[in-house]
Amino acid sequence: MNNLVSHLSGHEYGPGKPSRRKLPHLLAAKFGFIALLAQGVAANAAEIRVMAGAVMPGVIGELGPQFERATGHKIVIQYAPGLSVKRQIEAGEVFDLVIIGSDVVDDLIKQGKIAGDTRVDIVRVGIGVAVREGAPRPDISSVEAFKSMLLSVKSFTYAPDGAPGRHFAKVLDRLGIAEQVKAKARPNTPGRELQAVAAGEVELAIGATPLILSAKGVQLVGPFPGEFQDWFVNTAGVSATARQPDAAKALIKHLTTPEAAAVIRAKGMEPGGR
Repeated sequence: MNNLVSHLSGHEYGPGKPSRRKLPHLLAAKFGFIALLAQGVAANAAEIRVMAGAVMPGVIGELGPQFERATGHKIVIQYAPGLSVKRQIEAGEVFDLVIIGSDVVDDLIKQGKIAGDTRVDIVRVGIGVAVREGAPRPDISSVEAFKSMLLSVKSFTYAPDGAPGRHFAKVLDRLGIAEQVKAKARPNTPGRELQAVAAGEVELAIGATPLILSAKGVQLVGPFPGEFQDWFVNTAGVSATARQPDAAKALIKHLTTPEAAAVIRAKGMEPGGR
């Protein structure tokens, strides 16, 4: 303020320079212009409604605030399993952007719920086995060891509604032991399976590797062995009826920068698709 007044006062008066009577008018015009600029910034700020999968909180929790500071936009986010998100969208839930399993996104594109030309793979996630912190780690280094472990444990849990759980059900069929271990299974909701292990309710859990690494009270035994591993992809897509499509696209771009890739790897995932 003092700099502005000094610039418009003192030596600036004289022939061809503004008089003291004009100073208030010039100041008013100057601050009026600044106010208009501020209004323009506020008008361009958007509230982006995002629906994201259960593996995304760590990534968006770090990258989201960076995006908000850089753009002035605000992210309003809901985390849920992909199938739950799909049901909400099919029921008419209003959103701007989703980041969930690629198979679910592709189905929503076919339904016309997501604009196909906005589809971008964000992260790929592996599946692992977790036991309670401090418990012995079973051998799962080979297919036979993995099978033997499942037959020998007293109980295990997984989330049928999550991508790792859906894949695990197929693995049990491929191993030919689905019926043999059925009585040991304790189906759970995504996230709750790791809490059950930490609380000592079950011996081990099947889940997404980044969720295991970030959960308290559990430890990662290791990834699924070789041919039974499955990298599932979380893909972004903008709603076909998005209220803030440009801001949503800007957020996708932010999540695919080299800086974002470093954050994604630090969270136990890989950037992009397969």
